[in-house]
Amino acid sequence: MKLSRQFTVFGSAIFCVVVFSLYLMLDHIDHSKNPNGERIQNGQLGILQDKIDHLERLLAENNEIIGNIRDSVINLRETVKDGKMFPEGNMSQGDLELLPPAPALLPIHSEDCQFTARTYSKAADGVQMLDVYDLLSFDNLDGGVWKQGFDISYKDNEWDNEPLQVFVVPHSHNDPGWLKTFDDYYRDQTQHILNNMVVKLHEDSRRKMIWSEISYFSKWWDNIDEQKRDAVRRLIESGQLEVATGGWVMPDEANTHYFALIDQLVEGHQWLERNLGVKPKTGWAVDPFGHTPTQAYLLRQAGLSNMLIQRVHYSVKKHFASQKTLEFFWRQNWDQDSSSDILCHMMPFYSYDVPHTCGPDPKICCQFDFKRLPGGRISCPWRIPPQAITDINVQERAQTLLDQYRKKSKLFRTNVLLAPLGDDFRYTEAVEWDQQFENYQKLFDYMNSHPELHVQAQFGTISDYFEALRKSTGMDPVGINVGQLALPVLSGDFFTYADRDDHYWSGYFTSRPFYKRLDRVLESHLRAAEVLYSLTLANIQKYGQPNDYPAVDNYKLLTEARRNLGLFQHHDAITGTGKDWVVVDYGTRLFHSILNVKRVIVSSAHWLVLKDKQTYFHDPSNPFLQMDDVQPSQDALPRKIIFEVHEKPRLLVVYNPTEQARMSMVTVYVTTPKVRVLNALGHVVRAQVSAMWNDASHTAADLSFVAQAAPLGLSVYQLMEGMEPRTEAAKYMFLQDGRQISITTGLLEKMRLKEDDSEHLVKVEFVLYGTTSNKDKSGAYLFLPDKEATIYSPSQPPVVRVTKGPLFSEVTTTFMHITHTLRLYNIQGVEGQSVEICNTVDIRGETNREIAMRITSDLNSKDRFFTDLNGYQLQPRKTMAKLPLQANFYPMTSMVYLQDSSARLSLLTAQSLGAASLKSGQLEVIMDRRLNQDDNRGLGQGVLDNKITANSFRLLLEKRSSAQNEETAPYSYPSILSHMSYMYLNHPLISMAVNQRSDNPSLTPYSPLSASFPCDMHLVNLRAIQSKVWGGPSEQAALILHRKGFDCGFSNRNTGLLCTTTRGKIHLEKLLTDLKVKSITPVSLSLMHTHNSDADPQEISLKPMEIRTYRLQLS
Repeated sequence: MKLSRQFTVFGSAIFCVVVFSLYLMLDHIDHSKNPNGERIQNGQLGILQDKIDHLERLLAENNEIIGNIRDSVINLRETVKDGKMFPEGNMSQGDLELLPPAPALLPIHSEDCQFTARTYSKAADGVQMLDVYDLLSFDNLDGGVWKQGFDISYKDNEWDNEPLQVFVVPHSHNDPGWLKTFDDYYRDQTQHILNNMVVKLHEDSRRKMIWSEISYFSKWWDNIDEQKRDAVRRLIESGQLEVATGGWVMPDEANTHYFALIDQLVEGHQWLERNLGVKPKTGWAVDPFGHTPTQAYLLRQAGLSNMLIQRVHYSVKKHFASQKTLEFFWRQNWDQDSSSDILCHMMPFYSYDVPHTCGPDPKICCQFDFKRLPGGRISCPWRIPPQAITDINVQERAQTLLDQYRKKSKLFRTNVLLAPLGDDFRYTEAVEWDQQFENYQKLFDYMNSHPELHVQAQFGTISDYFEALRKSTGMDPVGINVGQLALPVLSGDFFTYADRDDHYWSGYFTSRPFYKRLDRVLESHLRAAEVLYSLTLANIQKYGQPNDYPAVDNYKLLTEARRNLGLFQHHDAITGTGKDWVVVDYGTRLFHSILNVKRVIVSSAHWLVLKDKQTYFHDPSNPFLQMDDVQPSQDALPRKIIFEVHEKPRLLVVYNPTEQARMSMVTVYVTTPKVRVLNALGHVVRAQVSAMWNDASHTAADLSFVAQAAPLGLSVYQLMEGMEPRTEAAKYMFLQDGRQISITTGLLEKMRLKEDDSEHLVKVEFVLYGTTSNKDKSGAYLFLPDKEATIYSPSQPPVVRVTKGPLFSEVTTTFMHITHTLRLYNIQGVEGQSVEICNTVDIRGETNREIAMRITSDLNSKDRFFTDLNGYQLQPRKTMAKLPLQANFYPMTSMVYLQDSSARLSLLTAQSLGAASLKSGQLEVIMDRRLNQDDNRGLGQGVLDNKITANSFRLLLEKRSSAQNEETAPYSYPSILSHMSYMYLNHPLISMAVNQRSDNPSLTPYSPLSASFPCDMHLVNLRAIQSKVWGGPSEQAALILHRKGFDCGFSNRNTGLLCTTTRGKIHLEKLLTDLKVKSITPVSLSLMHTHNSDADPQEISLKPMEIRTYRLQLS
């Protein structure tokens, strides 16, 4: 009975395919005329001939499809007769394995196009950063005592009606690694700061302090006794100690991906919730080198109400100070209402140290940094030291300081003033606490007891300041219902930062690129491990407990990996701006965590694919599955492992970490080129074997095949030795010719679009930058080039290797410093839509050189291009002639593109790098930098620890139809195909082979979802939550989702995508195959606040661009 039902299904499938193919043929017969309506006789015959050829091709394809289905039916009949799907054990659920073919036309709901197609209208009172850059002349005039500003004056009676309210906020900026490693700083400085804080704040209830880095705070907490912990809790309850931001670190905002920004915020907030019951209200970011609106959005989504930023271009600060717009509501470019607004304070002066925070004159403010009293280790560079406050000098001192406070307050719209009091690693010794707090208290006492001064001064936390600010403007205490809107609304970002002259901080967008790549590898593996781990825990509950799965050990490995990744988001880590040995420390942490999360992936996948769960056995020294690559050390590139293949089948488990079904290339190294690949139904899969050029000693081969993978699923393939006509060998050709370089540079010259056969000039070349001959030169932070780039032309001509194969073809060009590979996939999936570019760069022999890849196209993009911010959103950029070359470089975290009215050229990247478009139609990406000197920003060394670094990209050319007002709109969106290509590049399929020594048990493919997520819905994470009772996992996980904004003005034909869009709705229970949703609660981004919602909790609904978190329990 079951058999005949299967034949009926296959019969109807054949019928559907035939009908569908005929529909496609008709659809492909194009009824277009040429623009003038004339029909040219010869041309027409040519067109007819093309049509006939096309039909013949389609018929051949159709025959192949029917042939495949016929084979499937025959195979199925055999396997059903034998009761076996695999020679080695029963493959139940095998029918889940094969994916439906991708639709010729991607089904996009028309409503899903409205968000990005809307017309742009600027808010009347809005400040748009793109307009500010247009407006400013960037002239760098001498402003007097406030060098980068202007003279400030005031009248004595201005505060008669409403006194000046001053909040002095003590802080200590603790870098989790920079000139010392995290552990060394903790040992030498941080633990003493925190120990003294407990004692010194308890001495006087008027004293206050803020702390921000939870990485340090949690390490200290683990080392103190319960008595001290209680003292800390009392300080927090009394409002003397405030935790600001509360992330694991104070992250860089240029190179960081939003996955990691969220993850370090969740890690910090979860730690605070478990240990202190604290919910931060205010963000504090005094040191990141430029600021992103993505961070503003994430803080808002986490439930914070206010934030502070400091490092912004000095010309922007001066302009905002003159307009009194240093305090504003920061709103996302894409936001149509005020739902993303967060109140933001921008510090007006050069630095966050004491000389630059009390007022405009650093010579005077330095005299009120009492750590610099004579006899101490540091002094004032302006040569006028502070004086201890006594009854004799208090009047003069208080009036001098008040003058600075008043001048500073003239830059703001209210009578509430913020004066931070701190610097890097301040308050280490008890004596410093006494110097600062006792002297300031005397000044406050004097000011407050003289009503004729009209000032109220006190120590405060950063939230004390914002509460007073909100009160003075009649605002809602925490929200953004602003009463009479006293403050402007701003949209845009604050890159690229310059702190003085032409010193633009665009070097760190690329510095230490090896580790910027390693960061992405850990991110992708950590996310994969988190999801598999959460699914495994839920499955174990379903099957009952008696098993050997290392749930607690794995949770510890995940926690450590979250914290190591979090630590690396610090603004001296991923930026590449630490000392050499500190970089090694970060690298070692990333490296160990990659190894550890691979252990989590392997042990979880093992449990999920086992047919008989009772046979699960965890042996850490001899795991059941083996990953297909290994990284030998923290500073070396990963190497593929060579899998032994014999007549007896070797099982390969392939994990798809993305939430969409996909067809993607899998490449494994095997011991013989004579190999056949079978899928779960026992069908032979087409494969390509290529030579392994980097390993001449072996007979080993590079085996590639297209795997079909269910969303978040595990597929099973088998490899066996034997001749197989469907496994084809690639063919090779070598070129090396010094005379006709033009033919044999091996670099891309043109791209042809499959869709309409149109050709575009797209030329790849490499260029070099030197550094200026001035006193200040390029270093880890700064990019100070000597002139425009010169073309890279090494003394020896390159060797070019051309590979042609049935599944992919590639050209590898080996220069002295670069090995450059261009690969084209001949497959139906997403990978077939773009060109893959891999550059392996080695500039270890150079001095003061930066090497860049330049892509020149015939697109008429003028001076506009687009870079992403943190992989979350795109920011339009304008290349400005009034700025130096280095100012026109911007951070590229996930992509950069340029476009004209008919096409868009996107470069998608697997690592953060600096990017620019210095001429119309041209893109440039800096791949590595080697610099012999320090750039005077405190690091005290050059960048000479370069590694052999691999950079990966996808180059995507798309036809587009342009919208009306896009020249002026401050937003832009990738196409669905571009989003998906980025996902595939950064979250490749993960292949694991069953260990040779394991006796082959029955494996079954695992599919947790019955269908793909919608194309625009991304599963950011499914992150197990720690139990409140013990150190292991609870039964809940944080489900973090992001609905991506996408541009519909691109072709939806033959994208290879296997998903649809659903107006931002997901019914989770219906998507799950074997798990049930026990409970789901909407919460804030980092789970600090629970949202009350009347909506059906089972139906998740997100607006475009929204990131949301749910507390989820599966069973």
